[in-house]
Amino acid sequence: MNLRPLHDRLIVERLEQEEKTASGIVLPGAAAEKPDQGRVLAVGTGKQLDDGKVRPLDVKVGDLILFGKYSGQAVKVDGKEVLVMREEDVFAIVQK
Repeated sequence: MNLRPLHDRLIVERLEQEEKTASGIVLPGAAAEKPDQGRVLAVGTGKQLDDGKVRPLDVKVGDLILFGKYSGQAVKVDGKEVLVMREEDVFAIVQK
């Protein structure tokens, strides 16, 4: 993938969510909720502050993150759907 996000934006690949409920019921694709976790594929250079300085991002390539179900803008690149979102849309980084 040949994308370089600008400023405080991220390119995120949504992780597939389990299509079974806790009780073992298999959900059809339309009934399954959008996953709210993803892996960061690319990060921008940082957020530009009011004084002109650039604050580096806390999120790194490869991080597993949590975000809102409707965060970011979905785009297709090379036949693969990814999300473009701002760092402020990220709720947390999942620690391993």
